[in-house]
Amino acid sequence: MMILVTAAALYNRVTKQFLVQQRPEGSSMAGLWEFPGGKIEAGEAPDVALCRELAEELNLIVHPDDCTPLTFNTDQLLRPDGTTQPLLLLLYLCTHWQGDPHPNEGQKMAWHTLEELAFLDMPPADRPFLHFLCNSVIKM
Repeated sequence: MMILVTAAALYNRVTKQFLVQQRPEGSSMAGLWEFPGGKIEAGEAPDVALCRELAEELNLIVHPDDCTPLTFNTDQLLRPDGTTQPLLLLLYLCTHWQGDPHPNEGQKMAWHTLEELAFLDMPPADRPFLHFLCNSVIKM
């Protein structure tokens, strides 16, 4: 069964930076930097799932209308038992939200420019988004 995941490219137009968070110790791919988001629950729309995840993880209020679909990527998720499971990761651009991000789950977070993101260790499913974001942000 495929795992469906949403991710947000939270972009601050003033500082020209994106918010990323570091996967916590004890999780798969611990220490890697990723765009915030999470799994889509059964029967949940992807943009609604993303807004829920951003509220749970970062205390941000985001309206689904402020989530612009950008692109997607597929990958194989390596399970702790050594098996793999297909993953579909949907990336949305968010430039409007309410609140200041605060990591509720103890993860580290940081704001980085696209140029800085290129030097971070990121999960394989997130890394291809950098090229796409470069082309999208230039048009903003």
